[in-house]
Amino acid sequence: MSNDYTPPKVWKWEQPSGGTFANINRPIAGPTHDKALPVGSHPLQLYSLATPNGIKVTILLEELLEAGHDAEYDAWLIDIGKGDQFGSGFVEINPNSKIPALKDHSNGQRVFESASIMLYLAEKFGGAFIPKDPSMRTEMFSWLFWQMGSAPFVGGGFGHFYAYAPVKIEYAINRYAMETKRQLDVLDRHLATHEWMAGDYSLADMAIYAWYGNLVLGRAYNAAEFLDVESYRNVVAWAKRIDARPAVIRGRKVNRSWGEPWEQLPERHSSADFDALPKAPA
Repeated sequence: MSNDYTPPKVWKWEQPSGGTFANINRPIAGPTHDKALPVGSHPLQLYSLATPNGIKVTILLEELLEAGHDAEYDAWLIDIGKGDQFGSGFVEINPNSKIPALKDHSNGQRVFESASIMLYLAEKFGGAFIPKDPSMRTEMFSWLFWQMGSAPFVGGGFGHFYAYAPVKIEYAINRYAMETKRQLDVLDRHLATHEWMAGDYSLADMAIYAWYGNLVLGRAYNAAEFLDVESYRNVVAWAKRIDARPAVIRGRKVNRSWGEPWEQLPERHSSADFDALPKAPA
């Protein structure tokens, strides 16, 4: 890469840009191949991967089950490294070809975008994990959409240039490290005086934990030391509270195909699937 690059008048896609995801990046939408999606026995069919956006939904589904709701679901692995998200069946549910995507066969509804799926499920089950108080409800929505607007700077910005780009670009890493740390400071200041993001534990906590909780717990980009995450003590304490919840422990395993064997449940079709996993060493 040259330091004196001058953009052309009209950009053209001539070659892969390099980096971890170069083989699946492209400037056009639509399917690349015909592939029907599998369908299990439950009305709720989730097609996903255990990335931060993916585990938002599986954590919520497991929390709904933990709370006694009839939210049984099938979760199918979408391997984005192999381009599964560009299969015709997946594109039919999510024209943007991003995980997660949900199909509710009880009414034929498709749902895409992680926060939209979370809100759909919460409302389907009586407003679960949405505050009843109007003020706290508004606060929860503000934090939920803060996450949706802010996390791309962490993942597509900091994570990309720090961990996945083919070369280390000082300007880009500094730019996005600064913004990531600013966002962590936003959270840390709020959590200094609040146990949860908006009243009781809610959708906002689950969604923000999936990105920022995993970041401060050292599970993202091998960047914990670089970002000095331990200095955000309130965020770390909040993340640990969420991390210990049984539903969260289960939800983090769903659609996961890497890590330790006891952490991986590439497909999930019933609660018994967790019992079949190997036990973690004592």
